[in-house]
Amino acid sequence: MKEEKKIAVVTGASGDMGFAISLMLSAKGANILMLDVEPPKSNLPEGAQFFEGDITDKSFLKEIIDRFATHQGKINYLVNCAGVLWFDKDRSLIDIDFNVWDKVLEINLKGAALAARYTIPWMKLSGNGSMVHISSIQALRGDKKAQDAYGASKAGLLALSKSLAIQLAEYKIRSNAILPGAIHTQMQKRWTQNKRLAKTIAKTVPLGRLGTKKDIANATSFLLSDSSSYITGIELIVDGGLTARP
Repeated sequence: MKEEKKIAVVTGASGDMGFAISLMLSAKGANILMLDVEPPKSNLPEGAQFFEGDITDKSFLKEIIDRFATHQGKINYLVNCAGVLWFDKDRSLIDIDFNVWDKVLEINLKGAALAARYTIPWMKLSGNGSMVHISSIQALRGDKKAQDAYGASKAGLLALSKSLAIQLAEYKIRSNAILPGAIHTQMQKRWTQNKRLAKTIAKTVPLGRLGTKKDIANATSFLLSDSSSYITGIELIVDGGLTARP
């Protein structure tokens, strides 16, 4: 029996993690709506459509998702990968410009909430669905070099994911979060520019290396798939053992 084609929405799809996740979904035969504020630097994966826009813009997001879902007939998967980490502006609550605070939470948390809001009705029509929200291990801990808006937004995403898991279980829609640790992507340009720093960070990881975008794509693949059909409302930490250290 031929497997039913899956239909997916990926936010932050032009970033390293989002694009790797889109490639993974394409390799599994899915049709994908890729959303970001700038186009990908590489050719689109097979079965993908890209739309440039701000996911915090309710009108844009609803229109694009509804148009895509109407054409496809359903949505099975949502991956909330859009997010910002502004090292130069996001700092301690004591010092932060609250315009920065508001913008970080708007992108990292409100954007994810809106994407879920507009995809859930289509998942209900499908009779099932699976959502993965990309959070961070910074949702679980503090830091002397604080990025408080980022940490608060990613912690909020955990609470949202759990709440959705309970609300939507009766519809066979699952919601889970992934918490990446030290993942080497373009968001961490400092590690590319400073290889000594990258090696120092890698030494703090029990598995002895920085994570990759493929590590996150693999974890996402598992949580979206039927292989995790009895898993909802959890946080999957993908950090090479970093948070398990004493």
